[in-house]
Amino acid sequence: MLIQIMIRTGLIGLILISLSGCATVLVGSVAATGLAVHDRRSFGTVIDDNVLEIRVSDAIFGDGLFDRSSRIRVVAYNGWVLLAGEVQDPQDVELATELVRDVDGVIRLFNELSAEQKAGLGRRNSDRWMSTRVKTSLGGVDLPGFDVTRVKVLTTRGVVYLMGLVSREEGSAAVDQARRVRGVERVVSIFQYIDELPEAEVVE
Repeated sequence: MLIQIMIRTGLIGLILISLSGCATVLVGSVAATGLAVHDRRSFGTVIDDNVLEIRVSDAIFGDGLFDRSSRIRVVAYNGWVLLAGEVQDPQDVELATELVRDVDGVIRLFNELSAEQKAGLGRRNSDRWMSTRVKTSLGGVDLPGFDVTRVKVLTTRGVVYLMGLVSREEGSAAVDQARRVRGVERVVSIFQYIDELPEAEVVE
């Protein structure tokens, strides 16, 4: 099964490279292979989400309306898209929504952008370290079958965002665990719950 997944990943990656001319697409696709083994999304959905992140980023930055004065981070999970970071003014927050909401594949958009000065290097490094600490802490969730690799963690300015396909018990436990990490200012849950999706869409 794993060999089949790896072969399919490579073929998809080569096709995407031919379409986009971007070698990083293949790297992202291959990196997704190992995680897909544990994911509750289908393998095809994992790849679709990786491609969706690229489409959303292209929609935001492709027309030149946003530049390096903004920090916009994009995470896609099962068609749900999170935007987090900083833009120059409130109008830019709305503009990002307009640019992204009609991108093919976006099922639901969570725009968590804030109109303020772009975070400096120190803040960005702190956010990355915070995400690592939260991810590590989730290993302490003591529930049968809980897999920390099924939870995506993103941090901006001390605010931790959690995404994934989980049971309600898993989601509640993950939020409680993340809140205990020192330095976390707020935890935002953007979970999809297993009991809300058709069984055919959940891979155990």
